[in-house]
Amino acid sequence: MSISTLPGSLAGKRGLVIGIANEHSIAAGCARAFAQAGAVLTATYLNEKARPFVTTITDALPCDILMPCDVQAEGQLEAVFEAITQRWGKLDFVLHSIAFAPAADLHSRVVDCSAQGFATAMDVSCHSFLRTAKLAEPLMVAGGTLLAMTYIGSERVIPHYGIMGPVKAALESCVRYTAVELGPKKIRVNAISPGPIATRAASGIEHFSDLLDTAAREAPEKELVKIEDCGDLAAFLVSDAARMLTGTIIPIDGGEHLLGA
Repeated sequence: MSISTLPGSLAGKRGLVIGIANEHSIAAGCARAFAQAGAVLTATYLNEKARPFVTTITDALPCDILMPCDVQAEGQLEAVFEAITQRWGKLDFVLHSIAFAPAADLHSRVVDCSAQGFATAMDVSCHSFLRTAKLAEPLMVAGGTLLAMTYIGSERVIPHYGIMGPVKAALESCVRYTAVELGPKKIRVNAISPGPIATRAASGIEHFSDLLDTAAREAPEKELVKIEDCGDLAAFLVSDAARMLTGTIIPIDGGEHLLGA
C-alpha cells in the first residue's frame, strides 16, 4: 500500500509550519510528522540568530520554502504567504505554534501585568493566529486545516503560568469562532493542548520543572507527552481522516486533564 492510499496520508498536501525554534520544539515534532506522512512544507524562523537551529530540522525535510517570520515585524508574515502564493498557489494546512510574553509580565501576578505586556502577549500568541487564518483563507481553495497550540492553563489556574492563561483562553475562543466562520469553505480549525513539555519556550515559566514532575507522577499514563506524540496528532488532524473534526480543543497529556484542578 502506498503512502497516498493510507488513512491520514498527507501525500500531495502542502503546509506551513510557524514556530520551529529548535529540535526540541513542538513545531519540530509536528514538521517531522507532516513530512513522514508525505507533505511538503514551508517553514519559518524568528530571525537570523534562530535560523541555524531551524535548518537542522528543515534540511532533513521536504521543505520548499524557508523564510524569516517575526509576527511583530511589519510585513514578514505577509511576505511568507506571498511566497507561498507565488510558489504553490495553494495551501492545505497551517500549524501556528508561537507564543510570547515579556518576562516581567509573565513572572508577575496577572493583576499586575502591564498594558503593554498584555498587548504584546495577545498580539504574538493570539492575534497572529487570526492574521494567519485570514492570509491562509484565499489559498485554501479546496478547504484546509488551521492548527493552534494551547495549554490547560487556559481553563485552570496553573501556578506561575500567569498571563499566558488568559491569553491561551482567548486563543481557544478564536479557534472556535474561526471554525464557524471558515467552516462553509471547508476550512477546519482546531487546537492541540499538550501536557507540559520541556521546550525552550516553556523554560521561561518559573518552577516549570514542578509541572513536569507533577504530570509524570499524576497523569494516568504515568509519563510525559513527547513532541513526537504531538506530531502524530497534528498529522492526523490536517489529514482527510479528520475531515469532520473542527472547533475542538484536543488534549494530549496522558489523561492529566481528567484529574480536575
